[in-house]
Amino acid sequence: MSYLSIEFGLLFIAFFALYWGCYRSPKIQNILLLVASYLVVGSYSWQFSLILFIYTCMIYLFSVMIVASEYHAKRWLAFGICVSVLNLALFKYFDFFRYELQALLDLLNVSVSLPVMTVLIPIGISFYTFHSVSYLVSVKKKELTVAKFWDFALFLSFFPSVIAGPINRAKDFLPQINVIQPRQILEPFRAFTLIILAVTKVYCLGGLISEYWVTPIFANPLEFSVIDLLVGLYAYAIQIYLNFSGYTDLVTGMALLLGFRLPINFNLPYLALNLRDFWSRWHISLSSWIRDYIYIPLGGNRRGFTRTQINVILAMLLSGLWHGAGLNFIIWGACHGIGIVALNIGDRYLGKNWITLRSPIVARLLTWHYVCFTWLFFYCDSMSDALDYLTALLNSFWIEPQYAGAFLVIAFIYFAYPIFKNFTAWFIMQLSKIPHSYLPLVFIFILWLVIYTAPSGVPNFIYANF
Repeated sequence: MSYLSIEFGLLFIAFFALYWGCYRSPKIQNILLLVASYLVVGSYSWQFSLILFIYTCMIYLFSVMIVASEYHAKRWLAFGICVSVLNLALFKYFDFFRYELQALLDLLNVSVSLPVMTVLIPIGISFYTFHSVSYLVSVKKKELTVAKFWDFALFLSFFPSVIAGPINRAKDFLPQINVIQPRQILEPFRAFTLIILAVTKVYCLGGLISEYWVTPIFANPLEFSVIDLLVGLYAYAIQIYLNFSGYTDLVTGMALLLGFRLPINFNLPYLALNLRDFWSRWHISLSSWIRDYIYIPLGGNRRGFTRTQINVILAMLLSGLWHGAGLNFIIWGACHGIGIVALNIGDRYLGKNWITLRSPIVARLLTWHYVCFTWLFFYCDSMSDALDYLTALLNSFWIEPQYAGAFLVIAFIYFAYPIFKNFTAWFIMQLSKIPHSYLPLVFIFILWLVIYTAPSGVPNFIYANF
C-alpha cells in the first residue's frame, strides 16, 4: 500500500485518532505502532513480516550475547554483523551473484550448473539491516544497554521509515521508544508543511517531470538531439530528488505527528560545490552510516593518502551495491568514488577547493553535470541501455531538438534553486498565521489542487526498491 494513496491516508487518520486516544500510556502506543508496522510490511507479503520477525529475534540474541560475554563481545558482534550481511545478500543479491558466477564458470568451461531460485526481496530489508548493525555496534560500545525485545522490534519495523528510510541510529531512536512520560505531537505546523511538500514533490512535480520529460526521452534516446538528451538527464536528476526528498518529508511529517523525530536526510544537494559536499547533503543518513560503519573501520584517512583513496573507492562501491544488485549500480558507485578520489588528488596537488575558491559557480556546475552523468547508470536497467544513451549523446548533434523550451525551464529552475533555501520555514510561518479552525480546509484544498494537477495514478517511491 502506497503511503500516497487515499486508502493509506484514511487509515493513518484512524490510527492517529486511536494512537493519541492512548496518549497517557506510551507502552500501549508502542504496541499500536508495532502492530501497525508489521501490518504495513505484511501488506506487501505476510512472508516479509515473518522474515522481519525472525531476523529481529536473531539480532536481539546477538545483542544479549555481546553483553553477557564481555570477553567474547567482539566475536559476537562480528557474528551478528555477518548474519546481517548474509541475510541481506541471500535475499537481495543471490540472483545477481548466481548469474555472474555461472557466467564465470561457463567462461572457464567448468560444467557446473548452479541452482536457479526465485528469491523475493523483502520490503525494507536494506534499511532494517542498517538499523540492526547500528544497534549491535552501539551495544558493543556501551552507548546503549540491551533494549527490551519489543522496543527493539519496533525500532527495526517502525513503519514511517522501514520502507525507504531514513536510516535511524539505535542510540538516537531507541530512547524515543522507551519513554515514561506521555508523548506529544512535535512541531505540528512543520509536520503538515512537510506532508504538503511531499505530496507536491512526488505526486505532482515529480510525476509531471517523469511523464513529460524523463520517460519519453529515456525510452528512445537515439531519436533525440543532444539538447533533448541533456533534458532527460537533468529532468531525472530533479525527479529523483523530488521523489526521495518528498518521501523523506512525508515520513518525517508522519513521525512528528506520532511524537518521533527522524534524522535529516537532505540539505539542498544540488547546491553542492563538489562531490564531498554533495554527499554531505544527499541521503545524509546513508552517507554518514557508510562513513561511520564502513569507511572509518577500513581505516578512513588514518593510513596514508593512497590507502585513503582505496577506502573511498571501496566505500562508494559498497554504496552502489547497496542500492541494487546490478552492474549499473556498481558503476554508479564507482563513478562517485573515482570522482571523490580525483577531487582529493586535486586538493593535494593544486590546493584545497582550488576550483571553488576561484569560481563557486563553475564548481557547482561541474558538480551538477557530473552527478547528472552518474544518474544515467542509476536510471538504466542495463549497461546496454546506458551505452545507447551515451552513444546518442555523442552522435545526435544534427537532430533538431524537441525539448529546447524544457531545457530553458530546467536552466531557470537550476539557477533559481538557491532562492528556495528558506521556503519551508517561510511556509511554516504562513501556516501559523492562519486561524486553527481554517487549517484543515487549507490543508484539504492544497492536497486537492495538487492531486487534481498531478498525472493519474499513484507514483512509486524510487528508493522503496532498494
